[in-house]
Amino acid sequence: MKGNTMKEQLSLFGEETRQPLAARLRPRDLDEIVGQKHLIGEGRVLRRLIDRDQVSSMIFWGPPGVGKTTLASVIANRTKATFIDFSAVTSGIKEIKQVMQQADENTRFGEKTIVFVDEIHRFNKAQQDAFLPFVEKGSIILIGATTENPSFEVNSALLSRCKVFVLKPLSEEDIGELLERAVKSPKGFGGQPLEFEEGVLKGIARFANGDARTALSTLEMTVLNGDMVEGRTLVTKQDLEQCTSKKSLLYDKAGEEHYNLISALHKSMRNSDPDAAVYWLARMLEAGEDPVYIARRVTRFASEDVGLADPRALELAVAAFQACHLIGYPECSVHLTQAVIYMSLAPKSNSMEVAYNNARGDALKQLSEPVPLNIRNAPTKLMKELGYGRGYVYAHDTEDKIADMQCLPDSLLGREYYVPGTQGLEGRFKERLEAIKAWKRGHGETDK
Repeated sequence: MKGNTMKEQLSLFGEETRQPLAARLRPRDLDEIVGQKHLIGEGRVLRRLIDRDQVSSMIFWGPPGVGKTTLASVIANRTKATFIDFSAVTSGIKEIKQVMQQADENTRFGEKTIVFVDEIHRFNKAQQDAFLPFVEKGSIILIGATTENPSFEVNSALLSRCKVFVLKPLSEEDIGELLERAVKSPKGFGGQPLEFEEGVLKGIARFANGDARTALSTLEMTVLNGDMVEGRTLVTKQDLEQCTSKKSLLYDKAGEEHYNLISALHKSMRNSDPDAAVYWLARMLEAGEDPVYIARRVTRFASEDVGLADPRALELAVAAFQACHLIGYPECSVHLTQAVIYMSLAPKSNSMEVAYNNARGDALKQLSEPVPLNIRNAPTKLMKELGYGRGYVYAHDTEDKIADMQCLPDSLLGREYYVPGTQGLEGRFKERLEAIKAWKRGHGETDK
């Protein structure tokens, strides 16, 4: 707590005003924190623990800029504990032992010590183990922060003694609230006459992509680069674009342009035009579009427009989707580029979509159509007596691995949904399906 007191004293001499905006606006109480209502809203689990002063060791897992450090600091203030900020990047075993000795001394005087370890996933096993005995005997309350899955990055022994809380990215509405507070608060720009061109604050919120620190840093930079007009600072869209290097930043991800761009990407891939597809991909990413959203659309495309013409397309699309989740933007841009170019060059077939849409139409009309008895499961004696499973033939027991057996309801006998194309590998599937149908005709199958 001495460090916090020193900061307050320095602020009397104007030192605090020279701190970055994000530091000046750091919340000091739970009610000042934007977002994370699933954890600290009224009646929520973490809120109750803090209010009752029953905080134990925990791990905060979430993306950058969502309030992990802030929440730990607020907990320290609320619980009247000594707060030690410990960086996994710059600290080793020696520093850990020194901190633990200090915590032990605090315990003798009845003082709680909260040790906050930022980026705890960067510690190796030996460094993490150094905390374990002190956590076990209660010398410290360990609060670790990580952007990585703690199941893989935190030792199981230490993890088992910590409660994991998942912090979510802030919504655009959360970021917008934070920006409005920064503009009006005396700790922010409340004492300055500011004017923002329409759409600038929303543009900052979109650019921040759930990161409060990025939002406040961007706001500060745009204000510092704004022009003085009639005694006030005017911040324009051009100022924002220059500060972020995002020329397409201000397009509305929920509006028409959002759908225009994803349509352009989809249709460029469908038309086997990799150059156009990569261009529209870049337009969306540089405008601040969520790469995971794009990856979802590419994954849909892999089956809707490529399908069995190239079954590997779906594998690549799913891999790109996972990469977007694991490493995020901007690193995942190259994975999306690989997927988009692959989809553009792959042979095309829409037979998957056509097959499902046709089957869906029949299914909706005949939801009460009974399953043929021969392909029903018969786990009980009564079901067997009623004919469930009677006539079922296990295809693997036959010579040709195909059974002469009806699988469609009576009203749909002869109905065909999957009509394979001839592009790419689907030509082989077409030949295989024709051979299967010929076999069934030759063996008198009743539903063909």
